[in-house]
Amino acid sequence: MRHLVRSVWDEPRAPDPPRRTWWDRVLVGVLMGLVVLEGLVRPELPHRVLWMVVGVSIVPTLLWRRTRPVEMVTIAFVLSTVGTVLADGEQSNMRSLAVLLLLPFAVVRWGSGREVLLGSTVVLVTVVFSLAVSDLTAADVAGGLIVVFAVVALGLALRYRAGAKARELDQVKLLERERLARDLHDSVAHHVSAIVIRAQAGVVASASRPDAAVDALRLIEAEATRTLGEMRAMVHMLRRDHPDRDGDPSPGIDDIDGLARTAGHGPAVDVEIIGDVADLPGALGTAIYRLAQESVTNALRHARNATHVRVRLDADDTTVRLLVCDDGDPVRGAVPSGYGLLGMSERATLLGGRCEAGPDPGRGWRVSASLPRAAGRAG
Repeated sequence: MRHLVRSVWDEPRAPDPPRRTWWDRVLVGVLMGLVVLEGLVRPELPHRVLWMVVGVSIVPTLLWRRTRPVEMVTIAFVLSTVGTVLADGEQSNMRSLAVLLLLPFAVVRWGSGREVLLGSTVVLVTVVFSLAVSDLTAADVAGGLIVVFAVVALGLALRYRAGAKARELDQVKLLERERLARDLHDSVAHHVSAIVIRAQAGVVASASRPDAAVDALRLIEAEATRTLGEMRAMVHMLRRDHPDRDGDPSPGIDDIDGLARTAGHGPAVDVEIIGDVADLPGALGTAIYRLAQESVTNALRHARNATHVRVRLDADDTTVRLLVCDDGDPVRGAVPSGYGLLGMSERATLLGGRCEAGPDPGRGWRVSASLPRAAGRAG
């Protein structure tokens, strides 16, 4: 039990709580108006002036419920308990004060482990004390406690769900980084093999042609410099944060033409390459192929009534741009955001570029990526 409490106590706060916006201020203003309005239109409420003052004092705590959940829940529930004591045990019965339930919800949804334990203790003690000094029946007491526990359970469930989603996204990013590192490893291994061959050739030719050894050293220097750059890039990417089973070499820029296909059981795929792509770094060529492959696969699987998929690769002196679009039915409603799209964006970002996907202004789906030509080399 002690270890369980310790683990909960050490739990960090939930990441990325929503920031306070104008909508929160509007909500507080509307709720304060509702508290006053309810007190004026319901003269049968016991001690209504007292509870109007208590309610108006409590509602502003909602502005800090995500950033200071324990302080706000303590202020609100202590004021509510004081109101119950001053009212001789009479509960407020003001429906607008149900907003109090947002505070324990915020504690368990956004607070750290110690804030959850402290806030839950405050809520439990004040609620039990208020119910003890009031003249409520056992059924009313049970109903009140059930409501509070239900709100807390909802907050915990949403917190767990958000945490599970975040872990899944982190796993996708990690797998994409490992995949990119493997591609870089293949490129580095290719350069090292070339270095070894050049060195062996230089040794053999040095006896009869001394100048051949010098030429070999120059080639070895160039290959070693490029290899060192790609190794630095690989280490950098791994620090920013399933190996292949068949052992096949990573695909490169020359394999993009293989994505083309004629119309048959699916849409035709046309590949167009503009500009010089012959001397692209191996890691960059592999990344572009992966992006194109994933985009074409998504189009073939999900584009409704598509007849044509266009792959356009445009390279200049500084940037390589990839465009993949289809002529399927217009995409309506929410834009899908699967793990494949997340992996594509992660790979482009790791190489210093960007990748965007969304509905085409005309019809179908569009994926565009822009990567610096020097990606995969030392920065």
